[in-house]
Amino acid sequence: MVNKITRRSVLLGGAAIALLAAVYSRTPFWGAVYKPAVLGRPVPGRSSFDEFSTAEQVTEGIDLSGKTALVTGCNSGLGFETMRVLAMRGAHVIGAARSKEKAETACGKIDGQTTPLVVELTDLPGIVIAANQVADLDVPLDMLILNAGIMALQEHRQANGIEMQLAVNHLGHFLLANRLRDQVIAAQQGRVVVLSSRAHVWGPKEGIQFNNLSGDMDYDPLVAYGQSKLANGLFSREFARRLAHTNVTCNSLHPGVIKTNLFRHVPGSDDPDDKPKRYRYKKTIAQGAATTCYVATSPDLADVTGYYFSDCNPSVPNKHMQDDELAAKLWEVSEELTADYLS
Repeated sequence: MVNKITRRSVLLGGAAIALLAAVYSRTPFWGAVYKPAVLGRPVPGRSSFDEFSTAEQVTEGIDLSGKTALVTGCNSGLGFETMRVLAMRGAHVIGAARSKEKAETACGKIDGQTTPLVVELTDLPGIVIAANQVADLDVPLDMLILNAGIMALQEHRQANGIEMQLAVNHLGHFLLANRLRDQVIAAQQGRVVVLSSRAHVWGPKEGIQFNNLSGDMDYDPLVAYGQSKLANGLFSREFARRLAHTNVTCNSLHPGVIKTNLFRHVPGSDDPDDKPKRYRYKKTIAQGAATTCYVATSPDLADVTGYYFSDCNPSVPNKHMQDDELAAKLWEVSEELTADYLS
């Protein structure tokens, strides 16, 4: 069954985001219940940055010369701003996009050292080729930023038998990160940064519908998106646990609600006269990329792993994102789904 997004559902979705933002902004991290993914590792403290900070501000004074970053979805929105700011701070940025043209165009607009890379997240053999190309550069990967994503597809679509949002947002990144694992471990202090979302609370009541990963049984655009964002957080948590014996950290984050191409599938999102929809966008792109750049570069987070951030500070996700058994099961299922391409 395909449930189309209606104007009412969009407005309710916007209202839900606003309500969540209010609740989360009033929840002090230290007073909330948070189960660390990796025991014995440092707990993140509060930073001096907030929801109004920009990517340039959170990286001010940080020299990334000699470091290499890979950013998926580099051709627009938060991915482009993240690539621009990291390159401005001296990093060599591998800009990944769905096509050669998009990657080359984006990299060509950047002042700094960039390398275009084709990563189509539904093309599992293509991800292997891309990862091999990165390995051939023979440099450690200091920052792996899994930024690309799609949201609220109105029609039920699949890739490799998996619901499209889950396939793109989670499974493609799962394969890419595992194929690049050695390059990240080779860095002096590698960081994996996964863009999740507060929309992870929109997912199914059981967390992940393992019996319906195809979406065939029932499909709701926002529930499917929420499930994919929960999967991002669970992947980050389990990856952090598996890499706890290394110098690699892995954290997830909510960037904020920003008007980017992510909303292109939401009906009416470009309507300038629809104030309720327009008001749901709370941040500029520069502000939206701040938490990503903070988690990827802040010296204060060198040993912090397995956490979830929002507004450049630690935040508390829902209970499902803190469920280690659920994270382990998702990892196992993801391995099975990508088994032919992991080795």
